[in-house]
Amino acid sequence: MNSTTPRGPVDSSRVPRYAGPATFARLPRLDEVGTAEVAVLGVPFDSGVSYRPGARFGGNAIREASRLLRPYNPAQDASPFALAQVADAGDVAANPFNIGEAIDTVQAAATGLLDTGARLMTLGGDHTIALPLLRAVAAKHGPVALLHFDAHLDTWDTYFGAEYTHGTPFRRAVEEGILDTSALCHVGTRGPLYGRRDLTDDERMGFGILTSADVMRAGVDEVAQRLRERVGDRPLYISIDIDVLDPAHAPGTGTPEAGGLTSRELLEILRGLASCELVSADLVEVAPAYDHAEITSVAAAHLAYELTTIMARQIAAPDSP
Repeated sequence: MNSTTPRGPVDSSRVPRYAGPATFARLPRLDEVGTAEVAVLGVPFDSGVSYRPGARFGGNAIREASRLLRPYNPAQDASPFALAQVADAGDVAANPFNIGEAIDTVQAAATGLLDTGARLMTLGGDHTIALPLLRAVAAKHGPVALLHFDAHLDTWDTYFGAEYTHGTPFRRAVEEGILDTSALCHVGTRGPLYGRRDLTDDERMGFGILTSADVMRAGVDEVAQRLRERVGDRPLYISIDIDVLDPAHAPGTGTPEAGGLTSRELLEILRGLASCELVSADLVEVAPAYDHAEITSVAAAHLAYELTTIMARQIAAPDSP
């Protein structure tokens, strides 16, 4: 932790929550504090989607919904913004007309922030962006463990011959050797597939699967324990597609599937991973045009808050369990 006291959110007793710039959790911008230990990065890019577009607007919707977040997290008994300097790093200007160029731009931006010593809490955007983020994280930490919360596998090979889409990032990551294939798991998957080969290919790549039905039957504590055992003490990257939640809890997304997790289940699973070495994370596929009363973006804001809390706790006390 820095010797200087971190600068936290705007005081809501002086400035109403609905007023002022909508940075994540009303935290300072990165240019206002110089450096950050956790950088909240927006990537407004959704040119890799295969169904409904709109996730390019997800990051700012999450920021708006995060206005009500408060500085003390009772579930983790921590004040994350006092433990580490967390700042909003703004948005990456990714080319919406060229997926390859956009991937390179996201990777360069992530690398630049990681090189300052920051961990990333990235707000998408569609799931295409997970690949350049993982490339940047692996360049610093080596191949990382991955917990992927999603209704879908995202390990397909191509769409219309395109290798880089929101349904292919984790196959590419395995092929590039940037994932620790002994510590990979999908959580919350469900719904129809193209064929049994989708599952056999996934198994061959090293992924375990805990479906949404598995979560329902086993319960959140058992699921968190299984995930901790799979990850061990390896550097961990968490990637959350908001469609892992049931459409009742997250209607604002591009590829909704019935039968998903509740927001309460996912929050508790994440809290159960607090002892894992979380080096960075992303939260993607929030498409506010399909949302109702900010249900999806509120859920996303709270998920990002829990992930940020985990990282801040580890920065403040790196040797604590």
